[in-house]
Amino acid sequence: AVVSTQSTGKFTRYGLEHWGTDTSGVEKTRRFMLEWMSFLYRYIPVGVLEVLPQKINERPPYYHGRDETETLMCSGNCEDWVKLSELLLGKVPDDYNFIPKHAANSYSK
Repeated sequence: AVVSTQSTGKFTRYGLEHWGTDTSGVEKTRRFMLEWMSFLYRYIPVGVLEVLPQKINERPPYYHGRDETETLMCSGNCEDWVKLSELLLGKVPDDYNFIPKHAANSYSK
């Protein structure tokens, strides 16, 4: 719980420091954070694996994190990542649509 909150909090803070806290800076931070989560979703934490070494196409079983933030981070649904970004950066604009570059491993309803 602490790790997920610290890493997303640091990422958010650094993004806002770099791009600014105006609307443009917040949305650029959101976009980079969502792409970062899309990239990280492709990797399975070793503690979750049942058998080592993992096979290239193996996905972890669904599990709940220690808190809501961690559960949203481990979700394969990119809409959950958008919800996480809303927790950290505020509500997304009404016309916001995120399509991950690494779409092979994520989905949206």
